[in-house]
Amino acid sequence: MSKTALEQWRHKAGAWVQRGLDQRLRLAVTGLSRSGKTAFITSLVNQLEHAGLDARLPHWPVAAEGRLLGIKRVPSRHHHVPAFGYEAALGQLSARPPVWPEPTRGISEITLAIKYRPGNRLKRRLQDSATLYLEIVDYPGEWLLDLPLLAMSYADWSGQQRALLQTPALAALAAPWLQAGASLAADSPVDDARLAALAAAYTQWLLDIKRECGAYLVQPGRFILPGEYRGAPMLQFVPWVWGEVPAGLNDSHHHGMMEARFEHYKKHLVQGFYRDFFAGFDRQIVLVDCLTPLNQGPGSFADLGRALEAILQSFEYGKSGWWQRLFAPRIDKLLFAATKADHLTPEQHGRLTRLLTSLVRGGHRHARLSGIDIHTLALASIKATHSGRARHQGEEIPALQGRRLGDVEPVTLYPGEVPEALPGADFWQRQGFDFTEFAPPLWQPEAPLPHLRLDQALAFLLGDKLS
Repeated sequence: MSKTALEQWRHKAGAWVQRGLDQRLRLAVTGLSRSGKTAFITSLVNQLEHAGLDARLPHWPVAAEGRLLGIKRVPSRHHHVPAFGYEAALGQLSARPPVWPEPTRGISEITLAIKYRPGNRLKRRLQDSATLYLEIVDYPGEWLLDLPLLAMSYADWSGQQRALLQTPALAALAAPWLQAGASLAADSPVDDARLAALAAAYTQWLLDIKRECGAYLVQPGRFILPGEYRGAPMLQFVPWVWGEVPAGLNDSHHHGMMEARFEHYKKHLVQGFYRDFFAGFDRQIVLVDCLTPLNQGPGSFADLGRALEAILQSFEYGKSGWWQRLFAPRIDKLLFAATKADHLTPEQHGRLTRLLTSLVRGGHRHARLSGIDIHTLALASIKATHSGRARHQGEEIPALQGRRLGDVEPVTLYPGEVPEALPGADFWQRQGFDFTEFAPPLWQPEAPLPHLRLDQALAFLLGDKLS
């Protein structure tokens, strides 16, 4: 073999090894409404684009050690999934005045190629550099709330929703759909227009109890975030809460049709999502806003706990064979992140982390038994405040400065203490916590977005893949 041919062979062999050592990681980002998914992904991509240049990521080893060579956005390989609106989000954050990015209403995706020098000695011998293809997938946490429906019949679910109506505040808001459904006989012939109107009234109730009562566990989750299925007949059913149902009904009757749509919804939307998307995720971050329900009261906070319990069921696949056979998930790292940590003074951040840990403690055991590495963290995807000290009644106290939503001038305030465990009656009686929503910071697009602990999230989620 000639010297030239040998060099060509070595080059091809090296390229083959290089391609073989490149990796692909599918990172799923979810959270319930207003948890900050769009802000998180926007800031994450922004930090990665600045990494190696001027980003401040001291707790992410590949960046801190200077091994990050470059990052670029690349086309997604999933052509049927909408692209995440990164440029639009940056435009909203750089506006004058800046505004928070519009929330996404369905699933979306953005892919990054992260080129780095391996830190592992063996990897360095095989290659000078490697590439991690990071696929970031955004989807609504409300879709995970439907998982419990798979174990329910239509009658079971109707009974569950009927029990919710024992709460006076929820029942008062339900009057429109309760009245509309009361005039609908279970055994009367199907009238699609009446079912569509009834389902619209029920959907409005779900939206109302979220807004007025701080409810989180709303089902079906696709009713409030339908995505591309808006207006589809399988989203036009409601729980039957109007008394006994005659025997022998089928889908030519109102009750039978709603039961058939409930089953279709479970099969095609709930199972379909887990089969087509969830089973392909490698890592997962669940964003949780603990502060808003603390403002809204004990009912809202308790419902957040129930919603997180439902979400945690998505990761308990190690304890049941049917789940493994049906969805074959492969998630090995799960991060629960308490968002908006910048809306608290720094000494409260540890308490916020411990509060979130208390909320998800029940799922830790099951997740670990399933082989999942699980972690909790308090962060701010985009830091909107500055911390400092202020004088109050002659004493110096910790304080925050920032712009409230809708205000022009900055304010200085102390929001109070968050509980570091599940709050008891004494916390709600004191009512000493006043969470304020802040506007985004004034930001120059050529600089990285300010953040809190996003590098720690990167270290947990990606650290082993960039070693």
